[in-house]
Amino acid sequence: MEVVRRYIDINAINDYTFPEHLEHITPASITIRKLDDAIKQRLRVRAAQNGRSMEEEARDILRRVMGEGASPFNLAAAIGARVAPSGGFDLDLPAREPMREPPDFGRGRE
Repeated sequence: MEVVRRYIDINAINDYTFPEHLEHITPASITIRKLDDAIKQRLRVRAAQNGRSMEEEARDILRRVMGEGASPFNLAAAIGARVAPSGGFDLDLPAREPMREPPDFGRGRE
């Protein structure tokens, strides 16, 4: 069992470090243990409504949630989109003053 665990750990590190080699490998599989029966039932119903297997439905959900090729979340753009409908906001910013001298704490005294 320890040999298998080490093999899996090494593959996980390789997949993270060298993802370019993954395009030549069969797609990965995962097993989800201890899945709530209610979640499994909802997945089954959702898959049936979409005419897919549960496995394909789960793949679709993961693709959408993980955002294939999606750019990282941009907080500034999200805030801008949120305030855009109201026309935005103009803020009166106070004039900046020069920085004060840092405290000496007795250094340089001899």
